[in-house]
Amino acid sequence: MGEKILNGVNYASGAGGILNHTGSLFVNRLGMDIQIDYFNTTRKQLDELLGKAGAKEYMTKKTMLSIVIGSNDILNNYLLPGISTAQMILQPPDQFLQQLISHFRAQLMRLYSLDARKFVVTNIGPLGCIPYQRTLNQMSESECVSLPNDLAMQYNALLKNLLEELNYNFPQAKFLYANLYDVLMELIQNHQQYGFDTASVACCGIGGKYAGFIPCGPTSPMCWDRSKYVFWDPYHPTEATNLIISQNFMDGQLHHISPSNIRQLINNFS
Repeated sequence: MGEKILNGVNYASGAGGILNHTGSLFVNRLGMDIQIDYFNTTRKQLDELLGKAGAKEYMTKKTMLSIVIGSNDILNNYLLPGISTAQMILQPPDQFLQQLISHFRAQLMRLYSLDARKFVVTNIGPLGCIPYQRTLNQMSESECVSLPNDLAMQYNALLKNLLEELNYNFPQAKFLYANLYDVLMELIQNHQQYGFDTASVACCGIGGKYAGFIPCGPTSPMCWDRSKYVFWDPYHPTEATNLIISQNFMDGQLHHISPSNIRQLINNFS
């Protein structure tokens, strides 16, 4: 890749999660541990490009990591249809969420050991409000499914505590907590005020009145104007939604992102 890596590298993988077995039905997904393995390869390439001292300075002063993960661990693992009830009996929600946070803490510390110092960590959004969950549970247009939302909120509280702990224990680093749950819930509940026609129906998908059962594919019906939809497919927001979310993270107040916003973090690059 050469010097192109200095412009940024994306390690994201569909269906990937914090836990290695998350998304196993999708076979070729890359979990967070493998993504960090790839990051480690990039880190070695930086040494070759910039020299060890230059690479370390580049990492600690000029590099920001954006981490958006955790939803699949709930949707495509703990709440996977057909096994979720048995799994909850074997591993109660509190125990599962603690396992998630413990594993994620180790992953963040591994990134820190590779000289990452500036992190933007996004919490889990309101999973019970996505078209997939509304369709699966046959909810009305004004209803969200309580269990996925409850699990997301419990995880988010643990995540916020973790990042506050890391900010305290590692003052040379900065761990930002990006509050996707509240930002997206605001858009869902008040979507018309933001120019959206619907916050329940997917623009692209198949199944039920929310087009929320079968993911978007080459033969899927598609809406005429995706900018009027909060959700692109059964799981993911549209570009129009993501633009509003990113604006809140870039310049938002402490209830959007803390202990600073992304612009403030960038302005402190030295």
